[in-house]
Amino acid sequence: MKNVTDSFVSLGHWPSAGSFGFNTDILATNPINLSVVLGVLIYFGKGVLTDLLDNRKQRILSTIRNSEELRRGAIEQLERARARLRKVKMEADEYRTNGYSEIEREKANLINATSSSLEQLENYKNETLHFEQQRAINQVRQQVFQQALQGALGTLNSCLNSELHFRTISANIGILRAMEEISD
Repeated sequence: MKNVTDSFVSLGHWPSAGSFGFNTDILATNPINLSVVLGVLIYFGKGVLTDLLDNRKQRILSTIRNSEELRRGAIEQLERARARLRKVKMEADEYRTNGYSEIEREKANLINATSSSLEQLENYKNETLHFEQQRAINQVRQQVFQQALQGALGTLNSCLNSELHFRTISANIGILRAMEEISD
């Protein structure tokens, strides 16, 4: 690496007045090098930079066109919404004016339906009361019948003596044997 550096340094010290050579003085060569580099970049990069700027310009213009179309669409939607609002306000006014008579009609219908429901409930109540009365009467009848039956059984048991009891059992056994022979 030292040899390459030495060769540049030695080229810079050639004593020829009109010949080509390298200047190793950085402060003297920097503005020249920068102007050469900028000149080359401008010459060759001008087309690329122009294309990039044109593309950016086209994208901005298309974005502006799209925004304008969206704005027009939004304005149309706003107008439709305003027209709908006017229509709804007119309908609301109509309902308000017609609504009071409709409310009175509905109120009368509700009162009639309620009184009809009350009559039905009164009828159901009366039917339920009648049913409960019949059920209570039937329960009392059953209790009276059971008490009478128990009284009759008590009387019958007290009247039966063991001989009568033995004859009744024997007769029943005979009937059961006869029924068993018939079924065989």
